[in-house]
Amino acid sequence: MPLYGAILLFVVFAVNVGLGSAANAAFLNDVGEMLLLGAVAILFVIAILKKEAEAKK
Repeated sequence: MPLYGAILLFVVFAVNVGLGSAANAAFLNDVGEMLLLGAVAILFVIAILKKEAEAKK
């Protein structure tokens, strides 16, 4: 589940970057982008650690 959350948040980030570069209509500012990427990184680490714990069993 955390991996799906990370993918979803990254897609939101990519859409924001795409809108900002193509139409100058980004809906997040710099701080919002930083927090979004931080959340993606945290969720990705959680997903990787869960997979590693499952592999050890």
